[in-house]
Amino acid sequence: MSQLVPAYLPAYILIGSVATITAVLFAVHRELQGAGWPDHERRRATSSIAILLVVWFLAELVPASLGFFQGATPRIPMIQFGMLIPPVIVALLFWRWRLLRRVIEAVPQKWIAGVQFYRVMGVIFLVLYAAGKLPGIFAFPAAIGDILTGLFAPVVGTAYARNPQAAAGRLGAWNLFGIADLIVAVGLGFLTSPSPLQMLSLDKPNELVTAFPLVMVPVFLVPLAVLLHLASLKKLRQSATAQTARQLDGSVHLA
Repeated sequence: MSQLVPAYLPAYILIGSVATITAVLFAVHRELQGAGWPDHERRRATSSIAILLVVWFLAELVPASLGFFQGATPRIPMIQFGMLIPPVIVALLFWRWRLLRRVIEAVPQKWIAGVQFYRVMGVIFLVLYAAGKLPGIFAFPAAIGDILTGLFAPVVGTAYARNPQAAAGRLGAWNLFGIADLIVAVGLGFLTSPSPLQMLSLDKPNELVTAFPLVMVPVFLVPLAVLLHLASLKKLRQSATAQTARQLDGSVHLA
């Protein structure tokens, strides 16, 4: 497998992942400071989120580097464990850990959406396809969907910050498109990579997507994107509910 991995790929994936974590922490620190959180609470929140992300990243990095997620024709895929277990843990933390809920409430949509600019990293799928390392049936949908999601992330985030009512629909549609892109990419990844589930690209299996370091995309960057989309949609729903309540309250007073 080592001969299939281009020399530039480990640096690309690892630097991109670290940059993504850094962007999330910068957004958290900046917005909590702007929200007027006391210094000790802001430091505790930022350090807690940092520990959560770093532990998550390392928990995926170690088994990935040891080949735990590597696909093989005779055995069932293992990658789904790396994709599903961490987001489930984070979701449980969200419901049980008040600090995490407060952080998400404090960070505006501009950052929750905008940080997904990192999805433009999906261009690497086209690069690898051009180098003969990935099948086109996986590379093109995964890359194009990611690139579009990443390019529009700061656009819809900024538009919502300027006019929430006018841009709410666009932000919601962007979130749904981004989630749909991830579902398509993950599904094609399963169907094209070596395992008993492989149904596509039988003559050129998608071996690289389950190999280190590219496997860090589906086991770390994809679940992180899903959680960011869900956080954005939750805030949209809360805003819509609050707006409806204000309108009903106004109608009662007018009556």
